Amino acid sequence: MGRTAAAPPVIRQQPLPLARLPYFGQSRTRIPDRAWGSAKVKILRLVLLGLAALAVVLSGMVFWQRLTRPGQAAHPGRAGILTGAGQSYEPAAQVEAARRIFENMLKGAPEYALFFDRLKAVFPGEYQSFLLALAKRWASSGEIGSPDLHLAEAVRALRLSRGILAAKAGTAALQHIFELQLAMLRALGAKNPRLCADYLSGGESPGYLEFAGQNRELVAELSLAGIDAIVDGEKEQVTRDPPTVAEFDSLEQLLRARGLRNAEIEALLDGTMGDPAVSDESLCKAGQIYLEALAAMPEESRLRIYGLAIELMARS
Repeated sequence: MGRTAAAPPVIRQQPLPLARLPYFGQSRTRIPDRAWGSAKVKILRLVLLGLAALAVVLSGMVFWQRLTRPGQAAHPGRAGILTGAGQSYEPAAQVEAARRIFENMLKGAPEYALFFDRLKAVFPGEYQSFLLALAKRWASSGEIGSPDLHLAEAVRALRLSRGILAAKAGTAALQHIFELQLAMLRALGAKNPRLCADYLSGGESPGYLEFAGQNRELVAELSLAGIDAIVDGEKEQVTRDPPTVAEFDSLEQLLRARGLRNAEIEALLDGTMGDPAVSDESLCKAGQIYLEALAAMPEESRLRIYGLAIELMARS
């Protein structure tokens, strides 16, 4: 039996039109039925950070799509390592070759090796699926990619397969994800406000993989926090009610009390830009204020919002 958090009164409200549903990055997701009655859902747009710690994996996906686009020949030398000229497709041999090359690659990125060791230990099936996908992409494109891209891919796949369990994690594991999200926004803002703004809005950011390569300790810590929350959620099975309208109203009031203007709040929550548009610097700072305000809420309210945010991302 899982532990059940105290249930607040449920306030019914009409759902928002689909076009107004919150999203993060390229992910647009329907709100679970149980959340419609009590969540002021539009304010969840930014909080969908959740397990999409590397939501700008979009950059990596675009990279692979360009490499594997139909009609584009793979690099004959590198692809031949896996397939061999004129030889039949051999999945087992391909996966083994990919595993050796990938694990050797991780010697140059020891921070990421911790994540993949953990993935292999607790979810060996997911690790094997990751290697299979890597082998197929390599065979198609002739490119092996970077450790930063592969970590982003592994995190994305794990979020889709098991991310829903993180919403059931205990307080410490759930909270740690969002503490690290704030650290990520601060680091992105210090590097390049445009990169930070793209991270919040889900825009394609070619510079993200470079940023990840320069901040592997933080990126790895965030990724480990996600997998740890999944493991904890599988064990603890905490059940939380969705947030109430009153709780989201309180969060919005906190944002205004911390100096956010209507234009900044609308940019964060709805993705709308006024005239003049909110600057990258202002949007990045507003994102940090958002997570700081959320962290300042009473624990039960904060955890309900965290849990729903992660659940939505896992269902996206």
